[in-house]
Amino acid sequence: MNNKIDNELLNLPDQKERHKIFGSVEPGPRTKPNEKKEMIDIQSERKDFLFDIDSVGISNVKYPITINSTLNPTTQTSIATFDLTANIDKYSKGTNMSRFLEQINIYEDIGLRADFKTMFNFSRDLQDRLKQEIVYTDLTFPWFYKRRGPDSESPGMNHSDVSINIAYKNDRDYTIKAGMEVLITTLCPCSKEISEYSAHSQRGRVKMNVTFNEEFNEAIYDWKKDLLDAAESSSSAKIHPVLKRTDEKVVTETAYENPRFVEDIVRLVAANLYELPYIQTFSVTCENEESIHLHNAIATINFDKNKN
Repeated sequence: MNNKIDNELLNLPDQKERHKIFGSVEPGPRTKPNEKKEMIDIQSERKDFLFDIDSVGISNVKYPITINSTLNPTTQTSIATFDLTANIDKYSKGTNMSRFLEQINIYEDIGLRADFKTMFNFSRDLQDRLKQEIVYTDLTFPWFYKRRGPDSESPGMNHSDVSINIAYKNDRDYTIKAGMEVLITTLCPCSKEISEYSAHSQRGRVKMNVTFNEEFNEAIYDWKKDLLDAAESSSSAKIHPVLKRTDEKVVTETAYENPRFVEDIVRLVAANLYELPYIQTFSVTCENEESIHLHNAIATINFDKNKN
């Protein structure tokens, strides 16, 4: 029996003809100008468009960024996600979207760093480029730091999600905000109290947002490390990337010795943030991904030192 299959070569049309089969057509007549100065700029049209727009721009722009810290690695490259917007009044048709990206490219050439000085200058230059009253620069990025096992010293890399938010009008009228999300371990005090042995634990998510007062100096204070310490020192135990057997014993016993409700976590974190001399306002949320419930547990504190 002959199992050989004779394959016939396909008789394909050339690429141009194939494209026509799938809808491509010949170029039409070119009647509109190619020179930018001769093109109509619809976005710059001025008339009454009914409403001011609080913010318009671009979002979810990912770009490499340099981060400095007192924790190892002290200099690192991460990927930041940018949202860049500006207000426009009701007499403006729209904004020029390309100018936002041009601004990122300019700073990528001179040094795009995740610090307040760089982002402040970035915002000021962006406002000048857009000729708008106020611009908003918002970026989030994962910040990595080395963490060693509590007994074995086995190294690994943890990360927390960090945010920087700047609203800039001029050098006297602006706001700078920062945030961080830190994962922690929490052990339930109620479970420990009522059980003959054991207690349930879960992963907690601490979210902090802060503003700074005039005492803040980024050259003196490593605010990322301070916020990380504020959250982790309030937990039942820290999260570790690498745990050997002896490390797991330490972490488990540490959590058992430091039971925490979400209410406990937010109060302890709030106390730590309150003691940082350069922080003016803060909000703290702890959300536990409960291990014995379908729901999560959550608690929040908002605090302004000027009002309390």
